[in-house]
Amino acid sequence: MAERSSGKYKGQIKLTKRGNSLLRKHLYFTVFHLLSHNRAFQALHKHNVEVKRMTKMQSMMKLIGKLARMLVAMAKEGQEFSVDKAQLPLAA
Repeated sequence: MAERSSGKYKGQIKLTKRGNSLLRKHLYFTVFHLLSHNRAFQALHKHNVEVKRMTKMQSMMKLIGKLARMLVAMAKEGQEFSVDKAQLPLAA
């Protein structure tokens, strides 16, 4: 994620071209799909946009990072997706 801005100009957030392009593409489309169908990710996105005052794209980029961390943790521990763990920061 990157933003081009200065003191006078507020740039747009975009996905950078660092890392594996295929992985970035699949993570982006996975989060896009999750925002349509998964209530946990919808709630996190709504919280980011309304409470934290992020733009929708900023929220989406943050959720891509969260999904990547969740996938790594699930693979390491051999666990399934848990809504309770996904929404833990939201309750605090």
